[in-house]
Amino acid sequence: MLLMFRLQRCFVVFTLCISCVHPTQAAEPTGLKIATFNVNATPPIGSPAAYAPTRSVEEPLYARGIVLLGAGKPIVLCAVDWLGIGNDGQTLWREKLAEGAGTTTDRVAVHTLHQHDAPRCDFRADEILAEKGLGGARFDSPFCRDVIERTAQAIRTAVPHATPVTHLGVGKAKVEKVASNRRILGPDGKVAISRMSKTKNPAFQAAPEGLIDPELKLISFWNGEQPIASLTYYATHPMSYYGTGDLTSDFIGLAREQRVKALPEIAHIHFNGAGGNVAAGKYNDGSPEARIQLTDRVEQGMKAAWEATVRTPITVADVDWRTTIVRLPLPDYLSIESERAKLEKETVKDNRTFAPIIAWVERSENGVVPVELSCLQLKNVAILHMPGELFIEFQLAAQAMRPDETVCMAAYGEYGTGYIGTEIAYSQGGYETDRDSSHVSPAVEKVLTDGMRTLLGK
Repeated sequence: MLLMFRLQRCFVVFTLCISCVHPTQAAEPTGLKIATFNVNATPPIGSPAAYAPTRSVEEPLYARGIVLLGAGKPIVLCAVDWLGIGNDGQTLWREKLAEGAGTTTDRVAVHTLHQHDAPRCDFRADEILAEKGLGGARFDSPFCRDVIERTAQAIRTAVPHATPVTHLGVGKAKVEKVASNRRILGPDGKVAISRMSKTKNPAFQAAPEGLIDPELKLISFWNGEQPIASLTYYATHPMSYYGTGDLTSDFIGLAREQRVKALPEIAHIHFNGAGGNVAAGKYNDGSPEARIQLTDRVEQGMKAAWEATVRTPITVADVDWRTTIVRLPLPDYLSIESERAKLEKETVKDNRTFAPIIAWVERSENGVVPVELSCLQLKNVAILHMPGELFIEFQLAAQAMRPDETVCMAAYGEYGTGYIGTEIAYSQGGYETDRDSSHVSPAVEKVLTDGMRTLLGK
């Protein structure tokens, strides 16, 4: 009897030890983790926004993003409510965010949402303007550097508190009556209608919607049943009306903020897709009422994609990061000398469009500029990170390369390129492919398409 009692007691102690050890083992951080960050990126009153000095702030602007940890060196994705970040502005953003996350610059992607009542960032262009006494006229470099530093610090603070990721969510939904193609061709194959972000012209409004990607895609990260972050992707210029200096995240940012109110416990980050030749012109007359309507339509798309989300388990083995360097060809007519000559003319001093082009051309090597593309693979989801104001054809081409997977695209990375059209678009006319709007040659289509194939393994 005594022996039996001792055996039973040993069995109980052994069982208790197992039950004590098991929860500790399950909580070990052996898989994927995520940290999120959100930094106010609103310039002060008087600071130059894209088209006028800041006179008021209708909504704050943000730099939002995530850091993925556990799958090799940390991966940083950042979306900023600014018009564009180009040249050495892109370089400094990526360098500082890499330092904050303890990673390398090739694992950092920084994009803008391209709102037009918002700042630009290009430090070299500001230096070029300063040579003409125009420093600070178009760029607020001290403010931009401050936002970069605060974003890097926010990442440093967030990383030690990263949350485990157990599941990946994927949702899709169609956005109704927001996007329309800006370039409507005539019978001769040339651009007959340039339908920009807003119009009251009945003929422009009646013209076909044209080539767009109507689908909004949503990628989410979960810890068990708890959602942590939602990343949305949709391709369109995000402007309803602009140019007054009244800062706003416009209808895309406002729709995102509606989701923040609906699900305040998670991070919401939005990326603009290849919307270089896509805008709301068919559905937007530029009125305050239209901004509300566009906001509601995008928010409904975000909500529908969230409700359609399907979750599957994910581990570090399901995560991959690829990069490739592409060399974007400059047009034959573009040179430092030609752009400096334009900058010298008294009649264009107030335009100040040429300094960023000079900064872009300065980076060229034998007529090409090296630019890094990247792709984040999450199970059967591929997220491409691309430069410039990319035409929608590139996004649709990437999706066609992997028709059985979910392919998302974030454009508006390196902004030195300006618009990036398809090869044929440069012979069709239109604003987007004129000499001051696009800083690459028609050969860019093949270069970028080959780069996407490399990243997607096609």
